[in-house]
Amino acid sequence: MKKIYLLAIMGISVLLSSCGHGGQGELVGAYNRKFKNNRIPLGMVYIPPGHTPLGGSDEDITFSQNGPSRMTTISAFFMDQTEISNAEYRQFTNWVRDSIAISMMGNPQQFMMNPKGKNADALGGEKYINWKAVGTNGANIWRNKGKGGAGAQAAQLDGMYYSGLDALPGRKEFDVRKFEYNYAELNMDKAALGHKNPNSKRQDYIDRYNIAIYPDTMVWKTDYSYSQNDPMVRGYYNHPSYDDYPVVGVSWEQAKAFSHWRTRLYDGVAQARKMPTGSRSDYRLPAETEFEYAARGGNTKTKYPWGGPYIRNTKGCLQANFKPGRGDYSSDGGIYTVGVRSYFPNDYGLYNMSGNVSEWTLTAYNKGASPLLHDLNPNFTYVAGPNDSKYLKRKVVKGGSWKDTGYFLQNAVSTYEYQDTQRSYIGFRCVSSYPGTDLRN
Repeated sequence: MKKIYLLAIMGISVLLSSCGHGGQGELVGAYNRKFKNNRIPLGMVYIPPGHTPLGGSDEDITFSQNGPSRMTTISAFFMDQTEISNAEYRQFTNWVRDSIAISMMGNPQQFMMNPKGKNADALGGEKYINWKAVGTNGANIWRNKGKGGAGAQAAQLDGMYYSGLDALPGRKEFDVRKFEYNYAELNMDKAALGHKNPNSKRQDYIDRYNIAIYPDTMVWKTDYSYSQNDPMVRGYYNHPSYDDYPVVGVSWEQAKAFSHWRTRLYDGVAQARKMPTGSRSDYRLPAETEFEYAARGGNTKTKYPWGGPYIRNTKGCLQANFKPGRGDYSSDGGIYTVGVRSYFPNDYGLYNMSGNVSEWTLTAYNKGASPLLHDLNPNFTYVAGPNDSKYLKRKVVKGGSWKDTGYFLQNAVSTYEYQDTQRSYIGFRCVSSYPGTDLRN
């Protein structure tokens, strides 16, 4: 009898294995959970895939010798509609500031939370900051009165401020040198070179960074000799009148740290919504070719983001914020920078792809690499270390700025700056690769 039962159980097991998830013994695949992949990130626009000539036009004799036009195919991606503004970058600095403050206070219970559900065990019961309890712009940390405020812990934050002879009498100001964003990322270039080496470890390809986060507002003085820019030093980053102006005084390294933080910020929300890991591609700086492709707005061989060939429209109005002539900064409607939504957008809906501020790209500046670039998503990258030559620290800057002449507004024109350098005329915007072929299909 026992043998009959055993045979029956074995028969049922075979039947279930052939009719259940095994697909009757056929290859059916192991699919990830589906989710809506057509949502455009807030503040971004969709740049469809396509092919187009990039580089200088044949008519531009001077430039065509250095950057000849070549047919290139670019994959789809999302791009910030505007340059990153002071208010948007301040969200980053406030996040780091408040995280450090909570740590210095000993992680008080009113600002902490435990993960719930299945993730709790996997994370070892680790606590996380409850940003709702922290309040907008850290309101519940930095007020000393009221229920839920920092209160008794306020004295523990004194180390975040200038003190002694560094402090101005009657003022309590943050010592911005103490605020750093610490992160690590996998260096794909290193991994590509050494991942087949049996003696290598994953840690060999992980880069770790400690990046000072606050913009260098002193660039308004150091970039210009004998110029009265003190009001810009004092007010540009913090005054509400400049909230929607592009952030400047940010190095390439800081822009890269901001992109990493922005990715992690969204990952936390995606996890709470039970979306798959990596449902949105990492935020990053655009490659030089992506920037030029987006600036053209889907048009071919255009000289400027608005088309061209002229910098003025049919009414005689200048179409970007730049330096129209010697000593003339105001004819275009702005003396320094202007709001990030000034002037008309290009055909993709992107604002200020030329003028206002030049913008960092992901691409390392090396004209010798141009002939070697692939014709599909071409890009040349190199993340220089602290001890590398300054020539290896050059990064491509695109778009021209409020202090540049009209030549630098051209879509095909590139220049460079060093990755650890801040300027009063360089900002940035982010992109995120579209995880698919085309959003429209």
